[in-house]
Amino acid sequence: MCFEKNCPFCNPRQDREQHIVFENETCYFLQHNREQDVLEGSGVIVPKKHHANAFELTAEEWNDTYELLQKAKNYLDDRFSPDGYTLGWNVGEASNQTILHSHLHVIPRYNDEPLAGKGLRYWLKQQGNKRGK
Repeated sequence: MCFEKNCPFCNPRQDREQHIVFENETCYFLQHNREQDVLEGSGVIVPKKHHANAFELTAEEWNDTYELLQKAKNYLDDRFSPDGYTLGWNVGEASNQTILHSHLHVIPRYNDEPLAGKGLRYWLKQQGNKRGK
């Protein structure tokens, strides 16, 4: 379904460290071994069709993303018992999107983390992030 030869999300089975936890018609929920050391239980929901960012998803892909998000939460709650979640889309280089295939980060959070209580906006609203004009 995806034709981007070097895209890790178009070809999830080519990386032995990446696991398809589950999928539906248009999307995967993936976990990568490399991410588990610090971000225990983390994964991404990606459309099977290559889209550069979330703004390009079809209505069906949005619905299937929602379906997998609910399934991922149940799976992660049962397996890891997190205290919360950080969910996020990076779109474009300025937001640190390093893989140019749309993906929703699903990151379980735990009260005993050194950065517990620090979510997506914490880093963005620091005074050092203020734009110079």
